[in-house]
Amino acid sequence: MYIRCAFFSGSVKPGREAEFTAYVREKLVPLWTRFPGAEEVRVLRQEESDSDAQRYEMVLAIRYPSRQAIEEALASPVRLESREVTKGLTEMFDGSIFHTVFKADDFALPTD
Repeated sequence: MYIRCAFFSGSVKPGREAEFTAYVREKLVPLWTRFPGAEEVRVLRQEESDSDAQRYEMVLAIRYPSRQAIEEALASPVRLESREVTKGLTEMFDGSIFHTVFKADDFALPTD
């Protein structure tokens, strides 16, 4: 499996935290869950870190079964739509956004 992540490095503009959260929940999550081939969509919000060097306000992680599924999602009309809607989110955000793809290996946890 593969996971494509969007890292929102930075922070929400002061006073816009609730608006940012609502925008993600109401406008973007419905789009992200429509990406072709997406098996799971997770939105992670940073609560704490052991380093002050980097802050990730949010990480979007979408799981796909293959690299081909990612390519199909990136070429889809829903991705273009989500890019347009994301522009509204970036007005509430100070920082940068970058994407990366991880190949995920499943390791079973030991059971007693």
